[in-house]
Amino acid sequence: MPALTWLLQSTAVTPPLAYAEPCPDVQVLFARGTDEAIGLGETGQAFVDALQRRLGERSMAVYAVDYPATNDWPTGIQGIRDATTHIQATAANCPKTKMVLGGFSQGAAVMGFSTANAIPDGVVGVDVPQPMPPEVADHVAAVVLFGTPNERAMNFLGQPPLAIGPAYLAKTIQLCAPEDPVCSEGMNFAAHAPGAYDGIADEGAAYAANRL
Repeated sequence: MPALTWLLQSTAVTPPLAYAEPCPDVQVLFARGTDEAIGLGETGQAFVDALQRRLGERSMAVYAVDYPATNDWPTGIQGIRDATTHIQATAANCPKTKMVLGGFSQGAAVMGFSTANAIPDGVVGVDVPQPMPPEVADHVAAVVLFGTPNERAMNFLGQPPLAIGPAYLAKTIQLCAPEDPVCSEGMNFAAHAPGAYDGIADEGAAYAANRL
């Protein structure tokens, strides 16, 4: 599947959503990995649980990015659109809420592309989602990505390499399990299983909590 096709497939633009009051102190948005059941996925749930324990009495809301998360990677565009819609809605309707963005595997790519400040070179089309306004980054405290597909993996999948937007780079951590072939040069495919990241989830939560 060509990289252009991955980014050109899209759904209609959704207007910002009204956010229910009261606004939470912290809003976590997490995109699950490929073939994980609807919701946060195992790594996402472990991350959210670990972060909640670190927040004390601060209120926290959680949103699971809505997208198919199948091996049909072009459908990841639905996740990018859903994530950016909710990020912008939160920034507009709950300006004091601090957001934490996260994802595992394909979800890490979805969330990473959501932060991009430019459409990848060579990608054209009226339906390509535009980058979020720069000021939205001020509302994001941390970006925590688990098992992010590296350039080798993205090339294998026929997708453009992931580029984190410069406004988010300093607040982003990418965690990779040892020998995980998706995010490292290793070849232990068992290292990319969701359960392999349960122990790393707390490291990501500590990073996010320190930035909140």
